[in-house]
Amino acid sequence: MASKLLALACIRKESYGNLLPRPHYPSMPKYPKGVSGQETNVQGSEAKAMFSVIGMTCAACAGSVEKAVKRLPGIREAAVDVLNNRAQVLFYPSFVNEETIREAIEDAGFEATLIQDETSDKSTQVCRIRINGMTCTSCSSTVERALQAIQGVQKAQVALATEEAEVLYDPRILSYNQLLQAIEDTGFEAILISTGEDMDKIQLKVDGIRSNNSMRMIENSLQALPGVHNIAIDPEVNKFSLSYKPEMTGPRNFIRVIESTGSGRFKAMIFPEGSGGRESHRREEIKQYYRSFLWSLVFTVPVFLISMVFMYIPGIKDALHTKIVNMLTIGAILMWVLSTPVQFIIGRRFYTGAYKALRHGSANMDVLIALGTNAAYFYSVYSVLRAATSPDFMGTDFFETSATLISFILLGKYLEVLAKGKTSEAIAKLMDLAPDTAILLTLDDEGNVINEEEIDSRLIQKSDVIKIIPGAKVASDGFVLWGQSHVNESMITGEARPVAKTKGDPVIGGTVNENGVLHIKATKVGSESALSQIVRLVESAQMAKAPVQKFADRISRFFVPLVIILSLTTWLAWFLAGKFHGYPESWIPNSMDSFELALQFGISVMVIACPCALGLATPTAVMVGTGVGASQGVLIKGGQALESAHKVNCIVFDKTGTLTVGKPVVVNTKLFKNMVLRDFYELVAAAEVNSEHPLAKAIVEYAKKFREDEENPIWPEAQDFVSITGHGVKAIVCNREIIIGNRSLMLDHNIAIPVDAEEMLAETEEMAQTGILISVDGEITGVLAISDPLKPGAHEVISILKSMKVRSIMVTGDNWGTANSVAREVGIETVMAETKPEQKAEKVKELQASGYVVAMVGDGINDSPALVAADVGMAIGAGTDIAIEAADIVLMKSNLEDVITAIDLSRKTFSRIRLNYIWALGYNLLGIPIAAGALFPGAGFRLPPWIAGAAMAASSVSVVVCSLLLKYYKRPKILENLEIRGIRIE
Repeated sequence: MASKLLALACIRKESYGNLLPRPHYPSMPKYPKGVSGQETNVQGSEAKAMFSVIGMTCAACAGSVEKAVKRLPGIREAAVDVLNNRAQVLFYPSFVNEETIREAIEDAGFEATLIQDETSDKSTQVCRIRINGMTCTSCSSTVERALQAIQGVQKAQVALATEEAEVLYDPRILSYNQLLQAIEDTGFEAILISTGEDMDKIQLKVDGIRSNNSMRMIENSLQALPGVHNIAIDPEVNKFSLSYKPEMTGPRNFIRVIESTGSGRFKAMIFPEGSGGRESHRREEIKQYYRSFLWSLVFTVPVFLISMVFMYIPGIKDALHTKIVNMLTIGAILMWVLSTPVQFIIGRRFYTGAYKALRHGSANMDVLIALGTNAAYFYSVYSVLRAATSPDFMGTDFFETSATLISFILLGKYLEVLAKGKTSEAIAKLMDLAPDTAILLTLDDEGNVINEEEIDSRLIQKSDVIKIIPGAKVASDGFVLWGQSHVNESMITGEARPVAKTKGDPVIGGTVNENGVLHIKATKVGSESALSQIVRLVESAQMAKAPVQKFADRISRFFVPLVIILSLTTWLAWFLAGKFHGYPESWIPNSMDSFELALQFGISVMVIACPCALGLATPTAVMVGTGVGASQGVLIKGGQALESAHKVNCIVFDKTGTLTVGKPVVVNTKLFKNMVLRDFYELVAAAEVNSEHPLAKAIVEYAKKFREDEENPIWPEAQDFVSITGHGVKAIVCNREIIIGNRSLMLDHNIAIPVDAEEMLAETEEMAQTGILISVDGEITGVLAISDPLKPGAHEVISILKSMKVRSIMVTGDNWGTANSVAREVGIETVMAETKPEQKAEKVKELQASGYVVAMVGDGINDSPALVAADVGMAIGAGTDIAIEAADIVLMKSNLEDVITAIDLSRKTFSRIRLNYIWALGYNLLGIPIAAGALFPGAGFRLPPWIAGAAMAASSVSVVVCSLLLKYYKRPKILENLEIRGIRIE
């Protein structure tokens, strides 16, 4: 299975970078003897080659090719894809070339051909851009259409909730700068987040710069470093933003170069708030809305008091009604003066937004607000000027309408941005897992520590040795060089129990070291780390639109123009009805005439309609749902996966590694000759240690128990070792012929199988175990029973799925006897055994044709065809391998119960989306007729524009708050009560 994992990783690496932890063989050096990794970097950068390998039939073949290549000097990495008959090799041209690698593969017994220019150019890249200034779905749709219209853009999606765009484009046709320019042209601010070029970014602040010449000198020094891709300079704050390849250089190198330039007068450090990003922008946006709202209150409260309160207080009322010129009063002048800053200074953002939208032929929320408030304000100005020039004009002004409207909308926007910020808390919590500082060790040539230094964790580079003290967070992905401890990995994998770590074991950045001191070597830093990959996956998930979102996008395209038409129609209908006495004059309030009443109805319609609530209904729920999933160890890749998962009514399970633990263990041994068990396993292990097969590894692991006094026991030498694929192995050990394998292997070698051995083989198969025969010098000496135990709670999970009306099916490549036995034990009725990967995919398609919505649960590697074919692919027990391309949902833990959590969470999230839509649509369908005066003839109820504006603001906030309630999601109670039994193998 490990070989298959490497096989799929080979495919993925082309698109996603080096995401997977690779096993290394100690006997296969990366560099020639006497040459260190540092010297290699000096002599030249690495190269990549792709080979077509003909003749591979199984994982063992892939393992042979990989070992043959890795034995060569100068090989950095090799990965073999047995499904597509390819091998990808990263190597250092100073020590080895493509022809030598090709010959090594051929020497291993396979036909190899170099594939020219296979990986020289990426035909697609994914660019992520932050967009500031979007207010509603109409804005995001405008940007999306602008991006999709550019030649070379294959796909563009813009998320309003995250204020980000993700663009799939061809770098041979256009650059990311053109994408940024296209967004800027639509009237929004565009900031590049990443270009998809496997680059890390860092921002440095440099003190001591006195002139432009100093700036250029530092830039030239940095540009000369290998691996530096791009440098952007902000001279106002002396900030240098660098893009670089982490495998070639790192931030400490940049600081060293800067400080050694210019006679040491420059001092460099990581720029404060260097990570900046979405959160700092969100905080700034919240501050801006808060400040705007407070300033609007300073002017709006007096306006409101003058128009609504002071008019009824004797004395104050008389003072306000004091006439200055003709019918112009002090009260009218005060309200005009106070409401003007609110309309044009505090409310400037609405004019800007409306202008940008109209300039590109679209209409958004800002257009409605600007039209509504302008109608109220300018009619009031007309009324005031008419009063000043007429001795008998008795008009009414609506200054309080425009001012209170803007204030309420700003309050609503402030609350909305505040609530939207909370939807992305999951990402913030994940990013906070990384420690602030790390202890960097300097080692001498013999590996002894000669210096310790505390550094910013962002300064860690590849191959650094880091000290992790008890209670501290692991600062970087890597492996243990020295020490032993237990590490709590629950924050990354969700696995509750601390994991024992000794020399050679991998560790994940952000996890917590519990009791011992560890020295680790950093292998993945920056954007390559598991934590960064998880954050990126969750961010991508929040970008991906659910199909149901298209409904809101379609509505938003016509919503604003329709509302403007309805508003004008409402005003015209009421005005004409008043003009031609279509209703009694008693309906008109004392302070108004028929025109002003009609105007109020028209403004109310314009400002009560809310496209924002519709636009936020899906993305906010998806953001919170995916965030909650990540905190529970369930990584859901976006709205499409959520929407499909809630409909699932049939689940196809793989057996090995999904229903079972996936780690074979020896559970029984029966000897048929008088022999000491230790001596028996000595011979067996000596032969099997040369095999890569999982069963062989299980036998060797069991044999080590008889040599507990040795950490790495050395077994007797095996001569004439032969691996017979699909049958077993044979070798000469201590001058005795050892044959280990199945029935057919023994019969092929004319070895008689005793009745006792046949009976034990039959018993093992009935118990879903694998029987292995051992022959010594032509006679059956023993039988081993090897079992792959069921996962804890597997039976209970299947029964819970039945109660959820979800059908369970098992599809496996194992034999029928073992498959049926496992299925009986867990309670699955439908079984398919002895299937190849492509047959699993065919079975999934058959079920879909029968009308089922199918989820496939597998280990994400050898089940990839079925995972892709299924409506929802779930990769289980993926650990740090979070870039599984085939799966829609990645279950970080190995617990089967997370399948139920994933389905239940998707159902809860989708019901919340449905509730949001019911509320958003219902609000508009009810609110617009009421604002238009539908209740006025019968009940005399009229909705003033400022109340309509407050209702509009409240509708957006209520949708976001409704989505936020998902944060309190709890797994189904039946899972809390489920007793998960631990597996204990003696």
